[in-house]
Amino acid sequence: MRRDYAAIVVGLGGIGSAAAYWLATRLGDDVLGLEQFELGHSNGASEDHSRIIRLSYHRPDYVRLAKRAYETWRLVEAQASERFVLRTGGLDVAPREAAIPLSDYSDSLAAEGVPFEHLDGPEIVRRWPQWRLDDRHHGLFQADSGVVDASRANSAHRRLARELDATLLERTRVDGLRDAGGEIEVIAGDERFRAGQVLLAADAWTNDLLASFDRRLPLTITKEQVTYFAVGRPDDFAPDRFPIWIWMDDPCFYGFPSYGLPGPKVAQDVGGQETTPAERTFDPDPAAAERVRGFLARYLPGVLGPELATRTCLYTMTPDRDFVIDRLPDHPNVLVALGAAHGFKFVSVFGRIASELVVDGQTLSAAEIARFRIDRPILLEANPATSFMV
Repeated sequence: MRRDYAAIVVGLGGIGSAAAYWLATRLGDDVLGLEQFELGHSNGASEDHSRIIRLSYHRPDYVRLAKRAYETWRLVEAQASERFVLRTGGLDVAPREAAIPLSDYSDSLAAEGVPFEHLDGPEIVRRWPQWRLDDRHHGLFQADSGVVDASRANSAHRRLARELDATLLERTRVDGLRDAGGEIEVIAGDERFRAGQVLLAADAWTNDLLASFDRRLPLTITKEQVTYFAVGRPDDFAPDRFPIWIWMDDPCFYGFPSYGLPGPKVAQDVGGQETTPAERTFDPDPAAAERVRGFLARYLPGVLGPELATRTCLYTMTPDRDFVIDRLPDHPNVLVALGAAHGFKFVSVFGRIASELVVDGQTLSAAEIARFRIDRPILLEANPATSFMV
């Protein structure tokens, strides 16, 4: 087995699979990807039928990065001859006095020239009568929002990487890394691999790998869940009749039209209990389910119906919930990418950025990732205050 590569990717979930592909477009067979579980596993945060994609974000740097994410998905779709992005439009809905100000989003969209509509509650109900809102509510509608088919996109990234002769190994757990004379040695059981540069895309397992470099990030890991519902009027929730949506308050909820299963999907954002990858279970959380049902009964009663499926995943969040895309200051040939539990819409562009940093030493998205440094002050605190509302 070959042991030396130009680049090694550790973790082949959403970000790692994308990085393996984009690196392979530049380096061909000089790319190795390592995954501790089987490819396409459900232990982390990257697998399901759907994830939200949107341009609507609270800061202009996110909006600009989202624009490049859409462009990058189009390139991958063309290469794979598959569609991964389905535009449904998107609603950010909130009470007029809410924990998440819609003005942050409208100001950022306007600053970046993204068209949107500001709607009052009755207008939202007129357009989408599935909602129960009134003058106490308002929202933003942005037509480019929609769904990314997560599992299909991950599989396509890996397939395309292999077609470019990248080597992807599953069930290969990385036990440690060490500096090896200008290269990084990756230790996986009895195997030893070396590369000039390594990308850590391990999400909830990030700190396990960073321990090799005496570094730890103040991450919060929670077990979250999404539920698909069987609805009495399925046509009301078809993708061409019902947009993705986010309830911009505390607690925050979000949902999808019917996609992948014959019913809409709904969840609470950051509604789960803290856990670790070793301790988490896959059992549904009845309290979280009850909160979702209470929200739906009040605002989207047509969604309430028998559960088709409830699926759990892990959220891995920085205290400010900003991403991490940066090199280790003391080991500049080690790059860390972390999506902070709202990153799937960006995974392909994250992989593209990683390939630019590895091969070119710089990225076209330098301004957009400037605030995602691994040594920003809040990540150097032992017990920082957390703010997970985005």
